[in-house]
Amino acid sequence: MNEKKEQGVAVFHNGYNCAQSVLSVFSEELGMSKDLSLKLANPFGSGIAYMQETCGAVSGALMAIGLKYGRGESGTIEDKERAYDMSRYFIAEFKKTTCGSICCRELMDGLDMSTSEGMAKIRELNLFRLRCDKRVRDSIEIAEKILSYEPRQK
Repeated sequence: MNEKKEQGVAVFHNGYNCAQSVLSVFSEELGMSKDLSLKLANPFGSGIAYMQETCGAVSGALMAIGLKYGRGESGTIEDKERAYDMSRYFIAEFKKTTCGSICCRELMDGLDMSTSEGMAKIRELNLFRLRCDKRVRDSIEIAEKILSYEPRQK
């Protein structure tokens, strides 16, 4: 598990966003190329395109959960509900590692990264490394536990 967390942080430090960093470490085992996962997750970084809504690390993990448990064309309502259940569980566990939020802006002390002033302050405080590295690691750790779960067959 530590290897995946460090891979995710390395992806983040190579200029990819938090959503890309989380989804990409699971992509190949879930049937998606790393390149495609990086493209898919691209808009979800920084709380969705710098809007600082849902934390990108959360979005990346939820995409991975959807790939494993979600309802596809041949899926069932039970698949859909399982994906929702797993997603709610992920969010509850993630909130335990934060101030109880999945909101990027709240996780970044209310600083607005869509402004040059906000981004300068985030960089000055080194929040990408201090906050986002941890969120990537936490998301990968929680998602790894969820993705290793194999529900019993009826």
